[in-house]
Amino acid sequence: MHKNTICLWFDRDAEDAARFYAQTFPDSEVTAVRKAPADFPSGKKGDALTVEFTVCGIPCLAINGGPAFPQSESFSFQIATEDQEETDRYWNAIVGNGGEESACGWCRDKWGLNWQITPRAMSEAMAAGGEEAERAFEAMMTMRKIDVAAIEAARRGD
Repeated sequence: MHKNTICLWFDRDAEDAARFYAQTFPDSEVTAVRKAPADFPSGKKGDALTVEFTVCGIPCLAINGGPAFPQSESFSFQIATEDQEETDRYWNAIVGNGGEESACGWCRDKWGLNWQITPRAMSEAMAAGGEEAERAFEAMMTMRKIDVAAIEAARRGD
């Protein structure tokens, strides 16, 4: 067991979500599914109660806790991408699997978990500071999925 683990509350599909994340992101896997030893408020004996998994090497625990605590934008995974192809792949996997687009590189999966699909070009532009960061930031504010070429053009002042 890890010293620190992110615990995520799901209504009832924690195992499906964890398996999707493991198939979608590198260095991700489902490591254990624990079944409920008895009936519980949102499930029956033998249902998946908790799921241990990793997302990009980060240890997580998902619990099927019922509808009491839905996901919100106050928690998200930020996935750094190298280029537009990788950005598109993750974005399309999440949105194309019943998720929805948001703004500025954010999207939500069908289980309600929020993701920031962030190209390194955007992070590097922000780190540069000054007018370069301002131009890139203003460009990003008009986007849903981040367009790497548009961010790079904004950085240059094109």
